[in-house]
Amino acid sequence: MKTIEGFKLRKLGNEYILVGESMALINFNKMITLNETAAFLWEKAEEMTREKGSFDVPALCKALCEEYEVSPSQAMTDVSATVHSWQEAGIIDR
Repeated sequence: MKTIEGFKLRKLGNEYILVGESMALINFNKMITLNETAAFLWEKAEEMTREKGSFDVPALCKALCEEYEVSPSQAMTDVSATVHSWQEAGIIDR
């Protein structure tokens, strides 16, 4: 999977939002908000996409476990749910 180029993560108060930088990416009917953990995962996914051309759930799980005190099984559950929501929002490609 890979992140779609053109989305920028911005902090707004205690939340994070993904903003489309081109008119083709803007959907005024939907705002993509992320909590701190999801924002961390998005940054890692973008970094992996830039460096390797893609990211995967196991690599994000590893990063999550290294950054936060979370078990590998809980990380897998959380990362899988987050990536699924990104797929539904159309902000990543398979």
